[in-house]
Parts: sequence; structure tokens; C-alpha cells
Amino acid sequence: MSNVIAHSEFTDFDINLFKAGKHYRLYEKMGSHLKEIQGQKGVYFAVWAPSAKAVSVIGDFNYWVEGEHKLNVRWDGSGIWEGFVPEVQQGAKYKYKIHSHHNDIKTEKADPYARYCEHPPNTASVVWDAKHTWKDGGWMKSRKEKNALDKPFSVYEVHLGSWKRNLQEDRSLSYVELADELVNYVKEMQFTHVEFMPIMEYPYDPSWGYQLVGYFAPTSRFGKPEDFKLLVDKLHQNDIGVILDWVPSHFPEDAHGLGFFDGTNLYEHPDRRRGYHPDWKSLIFNYGRNEVKSFLISNAVFWLDQYHADGLRVDAVASMLYLDYSREDGEWEPNQYGGRENLEAIDFLKELNEEVYQSFEGVQTIAEESTSFPMVSKPTYLGGLGFGMKWMMGWMHDTLEYFKKEPIYRKHHQNDITFSMTYAFTENFMLPLSHDEVVYGKHSIFGRMTGDEWQRFANLRLLYSYMYTHPGAKLLFMGGEFGQSEEWNFEQSLDWHLLEYDYHKGIKHLVTDLNKLYKEQGALHEKQFTAEGFQWIDYNDHENSVLSFIRKGNNEKDDLVVVCNMTPVVRESYRIGLPRKGKLEELFNSDATQYGGSGVSNSKLKVEAKAWQFRDFSAEMTLPPLGIMVFKLK
Repeated sequence: MSNVIAHSEFTDFDINLFKAGKHYRLYEKMGSHLKEIQGQKGVYFAVWAPSAKAVSVIGDFNYWVEGEHKLNVRWDGSGIWEGFVPEVQQGAKYKYKIHSHHNDIKTEKADPYARYCEHPPNTASVVWDAKHTWKDGGWMKSRKEKNALDKPFSVYEVHLGSWKRNLQEDRSLSYVELADELVNYVKEMQFTHVEFMPIMEYPYDPSWGYQLVGYFAPTSRFGKPEDFKLLVDKLHQNDIGVILDWVPSHFPEDAHGLGFFDGTNLYEHPDRRRGYHPDWKSLIFNYGRNEVKSFLISNAVFWLDQYHADGLRVDAVASMLYLDYSREDGEWEPNQYGGRENLEAIDFLKELNEEVYQSFEGVQTIAEESTSFPMVSKPTYLGGLGFGMKWMMGWMHDTLEYFKKEPIYRKHHQNDITFSMTYAFTENFMLPLSHDEVVYGKHSIFGRMTGDEWQRFANLRLLYSYMYTHPGAKLLFMGGEFGQSEEWNFEQSLDWHLLEYDYHKGIKHLVTDLNKLYKEQGALHEKQFTAEGFQWIDYNDHENSVLSFIRKGNNEKDDLVVVCNMTPVVRESYRIGLPRKGKLEELFNSDATQYGGSGVSNSKLKVEAKAWQFRDFSAEMTLPPLGIMVFKLK
């Protein structure tokens, strides 16, 4: 096999963009690309290693011998090493052997831009061109409509390795198998979106994918890159949006990864106070380094461009925003103005969101951000970070705490369940009951419910119904939709056998109907992020632990009246104030017998001209035990 042919895919313009932190399509240039140069087929390699004095491609095509295929460094000071190696083919395994100027260190690294990786625990990169003919044109054309903030967003969060397993072969389902089984299930359940916990290649299973190494490669655990494209395509063909979990906050120290890449702190911040994460024992990107910014934004763009993702849920944003995150005094240094905000990370997040929204119509970015940092989901031109939505961690925490309490004590904690409405419209909030809430001894969502068996299932139905009628988008982690009773275990399948039991079947039926209600009733989604879409009837009846409110859409005729009874006591002749005359028609009742409830309901209720709760009209009804009713005011 001949040696390296000098060749470059970079123009001067590319290099200038890269150095300026503005090259957002680096994956088209960096990494390994099958090419034909000077009549020869082979692979063009390009890697960034500015502190190297020599870089070789080593692989199964040269017996992993250093020096056989030495790359050439560019003359322009960009730190990019490149070259064309003839006869290397699709499927070839390779790494970069980097000989550093810094202390003469040698590192052996996987390609940061590789499109495919060996199956862990093996760590080589694989030359790959994932060919796929997309058939989701209809979805992509109409995505702007379906993915808009005034449309329903009910998200099913999935960990691919443990959703369902092939029991005969004791393995996870492949991307191809999931393209049938998962797609059919999500469609049956009427969720509008799936969110995949990180599918980018990662070495360590117990990290659930949050310690990434192959940022541009779908994990080979479940198949080839084109198989993952097929899964996304099938979801789109069935009108289901795809959100990918994305982790720009930290990365692991594994020897083949980004850490200490060319013998120096290349991707990570050189100051350990800003470059090392004590909680996750991992490295933090240097957001002030332009080339790193180009790498990260290119990566976000890559999944939207090459894999047709409809959104990115950005992990651990709070840890990026604050220099003192999880650090004691003396373990962090203030910014230039004396504050604790990480100004470089803030600039990076703004640039990321500007590029994503400018280049891709109808996508959303969602911040997992747990602090009161202002304007996370406001546009950058107004001074915000530019995300489309933000996880409502306060709602999640307060609500789960409330539902753990025995109903007899709930009257003392009415404020816990109503408090979220005091700040519900400060951001575009998504209500998350995520994987984080069903691990590490927290119990499953069902496992937190209180009372005897009937009450626990009634409380779970009540919790989900309250979530779906509360303003904001929704997210439910897999297993929650049928009342998984054990904590999530990433090493095994969900407990699908529970669906043999009526109560669990009832929860599944309830969640399906809640998804349908959320989709069909404009009042539940058209104004879900604005105060105009919500009005209390009464939040003050703590003695009975009852809440009542109105959800509003674009048309007054679509208004919904929601009444929640947070105790197991049936309340007869309960009166609520209403804004106008008409009839109340019951659209949904969490106590319905098909869900496992007791069947307490109301037929059409007449609205009387009787003043109540500062309103001119009112209606009397029977409240089901631990139940929520949704009425249309006709």
C-alpha cells in the first residue's frame, strides 16, 4: 500500500471560519471521508492537533504501525493535519497516533469526527459513509407546523438499551427492530415525540450515554449509522418527532477520547477549576476556545442535518452557566466582573441556539436547567439564551413531594401544588417526569404514591392528569406510562408483564387518552406558554384539597374547565364559579372505570346564574375520589 498523498479539502475560508469559531459544518471536512483522488480510491483524513510534531493514521490496513501513514500539517497555523491514504475502504478501523511537542508525549486517539465506532469495549474509529434514502419528506415539509410552540408536545423519553429486550438472545433490540416495535408503540400511545437518551457513542454502559466519546457516531450497540437513520425516518413517517439528548457540558477522561488530545488540554479548559467536573469526574469543554466552539456547534448541526433530528435536549445547562457549580469557596474563580456566571459558556449557548434556529426550520432546543437563571427560553435578541423550552424542575420536585404525602395532610401543603403557577410563564416550560426521578433509591413514579393499592393507582392517575392539564409541554420516562413499579434498571427491560394486570392496563389507557386530549383540545396547547391560556377558578380551597381552573385556547368556545380532588373523599354538591352561561360537558375523568377508577362522574351539568367565587355563574357537581375532571363549557 502506498503512502499518504498530499491533499486538502479545506479552503482558506474554511480555515478562517474554524479559527474564528464560526465553522458550523466541520464534519464535512474533518474526520475520515471516502474519496477518489488522482484516480485512486481511498480515504481523506483530517484531524486538529496543534501541539503535535507528528501525526500518523494507524489502523487494521497498516497493522497499527506508526509512521506508515503520516499526515501533513497545514502551513497556515490552524493545527490541522491531513492527507489522503489510497486503498483504505469502508469499514476500516483506525486511530490517530499523535506525537506531541509537549514533553514528547504520545497519545493514541479515536477520531473526534468519526461517523462510526467499534462496539465497546473496543475503541477504534471506523471509516463509514451511512447511505440512506430518506422517505420523511412529508414530515420535514410540515415540521414547522407540528413542532411549533403552540402545538402539543408530549414526549416519551427512551433509553434504547433497556426499553425492551430480545429475551431469547438476551440482548437489547436493534435500531431496525425498534423501527417497528418502538414506532408502533409510541404511535399507539399517541405521544407526539420521542426523546432518546444520548445515542452518541459512549464507552461505559452505567453512564447511560452521558459520558460521550464519539460525538458524531450513533452507538454501534444497536446497529449501524444507517440503521439509526431508518429508525428516525420511520418515526417521522408515523408523524412522531425525534428529540436527541445532547451533552456539551462535559466528557470523560478515557484514554482514546478528547481529553489531553494532542498532549495538551486541547478540548478541555486548562484550569482545573474550570476544566474538571467534580460531580461526574469528567472534563469540561473550553468554551472560550474558538475551535472547540466550532466542534460543538458543528456537532449539534450534524444531528439536525444528517439525521433529521427535530430537537436537541441540552443536558446539564446549569453546570455550564455557573463557575461555582458544585464547587466550594476557593475551588472557583469569578469572571472578569466578579460574578459567578461563566460568560464564555453563555456566549456559546447563545451562538448555538442562533445557528440552530437560523439553519433549521421547525426545530426546538430544550434546556435541562435547574436554577432560576433568567430568560433561558427567551430569544437572544431580547437578551435570552435562545432555547425554545426549559425543563420545569421546580414543578417536578414540588409535585412529586406533594403526591408522596398522605391525602389527609395535603390541606397543609396546598401551596406546594399551586406554587408553580406563580412562575409558570416566565419561561416556555416542559414538565419532566424523567429518568432522573426513577433511579438511585428515589423509587419509580408509581412507587412514590401513597395509600392502599387502589389509592396508589388513583394517585398516579391524578398526578398524570394534573400534569397534562397544567400549562406547558410534557415529558414522561418510559415505563411511567403503565405504572412500572420497580426503579429503572438500565441493564434490563421494562416490566412489560405488568400489563397483564388491570390497574396497570388502566394507567396505559389513561396516558393514551391524556395524549389524545392534549392533542385534540386547543385549550391545552395553543396558549400553553402564555398567561392568557390559564385562569384560576379557585386555588384556595385547601380544606378540601380541591383545585379548579380554566384552560384557554385561541377560541373562547374551546375553553376547558378542570377540577381536581386531591383526596379520596367523594365530594357531592361541590360548586364552582364560572365565567358564562352554558352547559358543562365532561370530556375526561381520571376516575373512569376503564382506567381502574370507581366511576364517579357527572352527566351534562347546567350552569346557573348564581354568583360564586366572584363570578356571575356557577355549577354544582360531584367530585370523584383522587380524581380530575375536564369539562368543555358549551
